Amino acid sequence: MADSARSPLQRLKILYLYKILTEHTDEDHPMSILDIIAELEQYGISAGRKALYEDIEALKLYGVDIVDTRGRHADYRVVSREFELPELKLLADAVSSSKFLSESKSVELVDKISQLCSAYQARQLRRQVYVSGRAKGLNEQIYLNIDAIHRAISENRQISFRYFSYDINMRKVYRDDRRICTPYTLVMDDEKYYLVGYYEKRQAVTNFRVDRMENVTVEKTRAVPHEDDFDLADYVSSSFSMFAGKTTTVKLRMDNDLVNVVLDRFGKDTRLIPDGDRHFTLRVKVKPEAPFFGWLFQFGGRITILSPDSVIEKYRSMIDKAIRAHE
Repeated sequence: MADSARSPLQRLKILYLYKILTEHTDEDHPMSILDIIAELEQYGISAGRKALYEDIEALKLYGVDIVDTRGRHADYRVVSREFELPELKLLADAVSSSKFLSESKSVELVDKISQLCSAYQARQLRRQVYVSGRAKGLNEQIYLNIDAIHRAISENRQISFRYFSYDINMRKVYRDDRRICTPYTLVMDDEKYYLVGYYEKRQAVTNFRVDRMENVTVEKTRAVPHEDDFDLADYVSSSFSMFAGKTTTVKLRMDNDLVNVVLDRFGKDTRLIPDGDRHFTLRVKVKPEAPFFGWLFQFGGRITILSPDSVIEKYRSMIDKAIRAHE
């Protein structure tokens, strides 16, 4: 017995006790002291009742929220954790529905999230989340890309990477050899992850789909600082589907019941000017390209471009081209 008490496994007893209580108990599932002793034996650890009582009190002092019922049949349960079950369900569903993550990576991350709750709660988590069959990303390297980009931002350095798209046979087609970029930030837009940064080739701020990047490398070259008047919020709000292009101020006229659409798209600080009893106008900065025009078109004429004329003409031209394609 003395040799057993001095064994390395015995020194790990309180750690295994913590593991057992967090994995096998919650508010609805307690464990008796005999159950705990039996679980410890599965790890090759022997424990007496008195020593376990002391270990449980030590875990309470450490901050583990353990509730026990005293009496002839005392039991123990961990009743609160760093993340509560509704929070974990929210995180798991966000991970499983993220289109930029591959199916295998989503399953892996949900499994890791489920380790933050009891085994019983983890079953609820996995039942709630269904990944198979959803539209998912194909690039398994995306989480490595994100890590490299964050490291470059924190170290104030440039990155290089290869950029690709898929052809009709789902093969990668690389745009060029390697691109050099100063990363400024990562942005989530329309369920996709984008890098916003200074692109050396264009000598301008632009953005790249993170799931279309490959072999991201942090370079020794120092980052190119952005202009003093660069406003990330303006850049993102003016970009539909993060489409690159020149920003233009446009004046729009909308039906009154589209106010919430404006708030969702351009933010609550957008100035709305009444225009008669049924409409309002506003001025916003946008990139007048196909994604912006597609956004307009979905409202079936309830949003009108008032100016500038160049944007109106570009919108008409796009609509005419679409009509001719279906004649």
